[in-house]
Amino acid sequence: MTAGGEGAGAALHSPAPLCPGDLISVVAPASGFNALLGWRGLGFLAERYRVRFDRNMFEKRGYLAGSDDRRRDELARALSDPSVRAIVCARGGYGVSRIVADLPWEAFAKHPKWIVGFSDITALHVEATRLGVGSVHAPHLNSLGQSDARGRNAWLDALEMPERPRSYVLQAIASGEARGPLVGGNLTVLHACAAAGRLALPRGCVLFLEDIGERPYRIDRVLTTLVQGSHLRGVAGVVLGDFTECFPGPDGVTIEAVLRERLGSAGIPVASGLPAGHGDRNDPLVLGRIAELRVTADRGTLTLR
Repeated sequence: MTAGGEGAGAALHSPAPLCPGDLISVVAPASGFNALLGWRGLGFLAERYRVRFDRNMFEKRGYLAGSDDRRRDELARALSDPSVRAIVCARGGYGVSRIVADLPWEAFAKHPKWIVGFSDITALHVEATRLGVGSVHAPHLNSLGQSDARGRNAWLDALEMPERPRSYVLQAIASGEARGPLVGGNLTVLHACAAAGRLALPRGCVLFLEDIGERPYRIDRVLTTLVQGSHLRGVAGVVLGDFTECFPGPDGVTIEAVLRERLGSAGIPVASGLPAGHGDRNDPLVLGRIAELRVTADRGTLTLR
């Protein structure tokens, strides 16, 4: 990790903002999803955009949304099509890592479009970041199917006005200042990407992290491995979202204690409390935009520009 504020990086390339009537491709590259919520999400999107999807995306094969071939081919078509303005993922879960290396990323780089999702979709955000392209960490189709008006409006706002400044008040963990592109997502998936040799964080970035269902000692192991493997060497600041259902084990050590101990002594600004991740409120984050993180002894602020 770098000292806070040093080596600030540039913003990633942002695809064009969405406009009403634009073509959206909905895909299911990971786990299967609730069909009723999926149809509700499709109905919401169709009120504003042209929506394309293959009915085979509702297929389920164990813990996957169909075979690797089905999921890879569906996503490959969306990545390669220059007329598609955004790719909205139906759900996370698991499965993207099985197909991510075989996707047409060169074609995507020629015709960038928004990749939208979170959780396991972090693996796609990592690929977009590797190519210098921004993406949106935001609710999936399934989440939109059960979202309220506030959540849906925030989703539309992020895609249609991605360059609008957004600010958050956070809780302080380690003081300092950092300025650089916001990147990241699910911590466990980022760790898996590092193990596969696919994680390449921009130098001077502000790293966003969230997770779900991991014991505190597992989060400790993941963070320790990423640090020891030099995968976080260029990170200038860290902002933490929700760590949902990361309950203590019999030892009683909390997730808050682990995050503070593992990250608080890194010599960079660290703050928590960003309403993003697997919690009830999952604010869309435009990854690749410049993030200004300022943390004092008693509070932190994050501004996305």
